[in-house]
Amino acid sequence: MKEILRPDATVLPDSSLVPGNRLVEPTPNQFTHELNGAADYWYFEPDGDTPPAGELPSGTRVVLMRHDGGRTSWVVDGRGLYVAVDFARLRKL
Repeated sequence: MKEILRPDATVLPDSSLVPGNRLVEPTPNQFTHELNGAADYWYFEPDGDTPPAGELPSGTRVVLMRHDGGRTSWVVDGRGLYVAVDFARLRKL
């Protein structure tokens, strides 16, 4: 019998988890906007001190959920991720 090699198990930090209230189900299948460049995203309102939770790649299609006229907008991507991004990164489809 051939031996199976398995990597050592790794426990990811809590910061790698997506907060449950930041996922939308069912995920959208129609989109209103597309990112015109890579965009940092935050799970909560960015305050200038909090680093982004991640980055969405250029061309990602999203649904614009909320924009109050300021710099930040709230979007949902095709995976159901509900996050804050810079409104200037959005291009209407």
